[in-house]
Amino acid sequence: MNAEDIWKAVDTERRSLLQLLEQLSASQWRHASLCERWQVRDVVAHAVLSTEATVGRVLVNLLRARGDVDRMVCDTAIRHAAESDDSQLLREMRGTFGSRFTAIGTTAADRLMDLLVHGQDIAVPLGIRHEMPVEAARMAMERVWNPRFPFRAATKLGSYRLRATDTEWTVGSGPLIEGPVSALLLLVTGRDSAALPDLSGDGVALVRQAGR
Repeated sequence: MNAEDIWKAVDTERRSLLQLLEQLSASQWRHASLCERWQVRDVVAHAVLSTEATVGRVLVNLLRARGDVDRMVCDTAIRHAAESDDSQLLREMRGTFGSRFTAIGTTAADRLMDLLVHGQDIAVPLGIRHEMPVEAARMAMERVWNPRFPFRAATKLGSYRLRATDTEWTVGSGPLIEGPVSALLLLVTGRDSAALPDLSGDGVALVRQAGR
């Protein structure tokens, strides 16, 4: 996938996520997501804010979070969601279509990964099947695996062999963990509880034990 392909995939995911959100009830908007402390509506707020994270806004919010990046990301989403009703968040999500903004230090592939994973953060706890395109998920896997920050996937899972069963993607050596690339993406981004039921191999039991 070249840059243009990635941005097209980003907009495909934005539209797919909007279609999912438009079907949700008020109680589902307030359901817990896979992200600690975040309701579904907080995840949506984060997706919206990712298209507006200018250097100035990041610095201001980082100061409010006392220099803690994770806290900044979490708090800004919760704060924006609290200030917005569901219909406003839907309008703002629709307004992200066509945006090619990337926050400092990020790329189009980061935007794609963010949307793919957060779509599952919303859908999985609600028991909704939300398809993840294979090629887009493979691209996101490449992006997540290589940099150490923020997921440190290669550090955490480098002693395993990860293999996608629905596309050409394999990395590492050691006990095997294999399955759909969508499940592997959830695993490497820390969503073990959602990922492991769809994965197999000797390494799965070891990951479960390590997470206890």
